[in-house]
Amino acid sequence: MSDVNIIDTGAGAKDGQTKCPKCGATDISLNTATGELRCNFCRHTFKAEVLEEMKPGATELKGEQIGSGAADIDESADTSVTLKCTSCGAEVVVDLNETSQARCHWCRNMLSINSKVPNGMVPDAVLPFKMKKDEAQRRIEEYVGSRKFFANKKFQAEFTTENIMGVYFPYMLVDMNGHAEFAGEGEIEKGSYERHRGSDNKDTETVYKVERFKVERSADVVIDDLAVESSARRMGRSEENETNNIINAILPFDTENCVKYDANYLKGFTSEKRDVNKGELQSVVDSQEREAIKFAINDTAKQYDRGIRWDRMDIKKEGEKWMAAYLPVWLYSYVENPGKKNQLTHYVAVNGRTTETIGSVPINKSRVSAASVGIGVLVCLLAMFTLFSSGELSDILLSAGIGLIVGLLFFSGIYGKYRNTGARHHFETETNIKLSNVGKRDESVKRFETTDSTMHGANNTNVVVEKLKK
Repeated sequence: MSDVNIIDTGAGAKDGQTKCPKCGATDISLNTATGELRCNFCRHTFKAEVLEEMKPGATELKGEQIGSGAADIDESADTSVTLKCTSCGAEVVVDLNETSQARCHWCRNMLSINSKVPNGMVPDAVLPFKMKKDEAQRRIEEYVGSRKFFANKKFQAEFTTENIMGVYFPYMLVDMNGHAEFAGEGEIEKGSYERHRGSDNKDTETVYKVERFKVERSADVVIDDLAVESSARRMGRSEENETNNIINAILPFDTENCVKYDANYLKGFTSEKRDVNKGELQSVVDSQEREAIKFAINDTAKQYDRGIRWDRMDIKKEGEKWMAAYLPVWLYSYVENPGKKNQLTHYVAVNGRTTETIGSVPINKSRVSAASVGIGVLVCLLAMFTLFSSGELSDILLSAGIGLIVGLLFFSGIYGKYRNTGARHHFETETNIKLSNVGKRDESVKRFETTDSTMHGANNTNVVVEKLKK
């Protein structure tokens, strides 16, 4: 791709007053019940303006296209913008570090920044909240409530959802049109049998009958709205004392319902400014596109039940489009051990559109450890008196080992449920991707027997997650 086209998504947008089409008032906010704008004077609701560039159409995408809101950030850009009130003529200064709206101090009309500014504050599109605060509170309370037994005592005493916030987080939405060619080897199990091993023939092992194939796949590929966070802090590049993975894990969003950016959608909510440019995100997007295509290609080769080792994954891009967007999240936060070296900020996040809820809850490690030891001892005793009742030292040690393993598994299970350290967005299966003109070639190359239950070196279900570089 060589052609770069900047899409002016701010064309026609006017800074200043956005007026109600019915009564002309400028006090407008989001109606979270419908996702539409509502006049706070006459209560009239009206639909948002559709952003034509967000409509599906990547099949015809050629070259590189970038929304004006996704253009590189100008670090030297002035963060103060002066708006002229079209009602009374007064000039009002808006600090973009704090807000994108202000009220005229003379006539009380609301003034908004809707045109694109070069500091990353104004995106191309916004996906409005469609969940009220009380519903988000209920879902967070239910989520935390199911984890209170092993939760930190101080956290339980201080937990309240009154401080949850509605936040618009910055993302890049990427469309891609291209062609993919994959080549490698795959294996199919043709049967199995048991055979004896060892000099006494007491032990047995499973032997698998396998046929290996040379596998090739090609396809035209269209990806729609691959969502990548465009805040370095939320991508985990920094701030290791925060559970930022929680925010990523509530994807995907119904981004097909994004509308043209209007500052009125932000009224009553907070927003986080984009601080990462396209160039910094390109390797992240490239890797996620590759993995999403790989998993889609896997669906055309399901017969390889032992796995596929893809040796070549070539993707030629015909076109790619980048749009900056604000996506809605209800966010609860709690700081554990404030001011100490082991300080950790826990988040519980609710997708403001799909209601998906996930979070991190501080653990009462003493209680979990005691419960793990108790369960381990109980399992040890049960094993000693039921499975291994001879009383020999070897049986006692075996019973103790079983109890230890069960105790450790219980601890790790509770930790995983409460902390969700491995939670992430499964972009490889949740990205909207379509294959067409699929070409297949499967050629048998070898039949053999092995005691390995899966193919050695198979990588078709591995996920390579590229991270933002420092």
